Amino acid sequence: MSRYRRYPAEGASWFFTVVAAERRCVMTQAAFRKALRSAIIDVRARHPFAIDAWVLLPDHLHCIWTLPPGDSAISLRWSQIKRHVSRILTPSYARTASQIRHRDAGVWQRRFWEHRLRDERDFERHVDYVHLNPLKHGLAERLIDWPHSTFHRYVAAGIYPADWCGTAQLLDIDLD
Repeated sequence: MSRYRRYPAEGASWFFTVVAAERRCVMTQAAFRKALRSAIIDVRARHPFAIDAWVLLPDHLHCIWTLPPGDSAISLRWSQIKRHVSRILTPSYARTASQIRHRDAGVWQRRFWEHRLRDERDFERHVDYVHLNPLKHGLAERLIDWPHSTFHRYVAAGIYPADWCGTAQLLDIDLD
């Protein structure tokens, strides 16, 4: 069995990519969004974290969280969010024999990808990357037109202008 090691950085900011099982285009559907919103509210009530940036795309999401000082439990939070969403949505998903054998609900890909943000510049680059994703995937012509993003919150706060779309370099950015 694989064992994944995650760096326990307490109070750090993290960039995540989380993917739907089999890359199904379900994440922007109303039922999925409602279940995800409910899960996040529930988990944040027990295990607080700040949502610094978020974009929900049809088959995956990117987000940035900042955990409270003294806390590094990112896997616990994702596990509970995924479990909550799966409990609500599993009856509507067909599952493979392998998913049934592994008690996998068939809603999410196993695991998630994370990157601990090192400094303010790294944080800013990842926030831009999160918000540029609808353009990168051809889902919108203007970022302001994509409804499933914290881009609107950043515009309201005066951080981005409504017509911001980054630069060509940002669209090709490799953040690994």
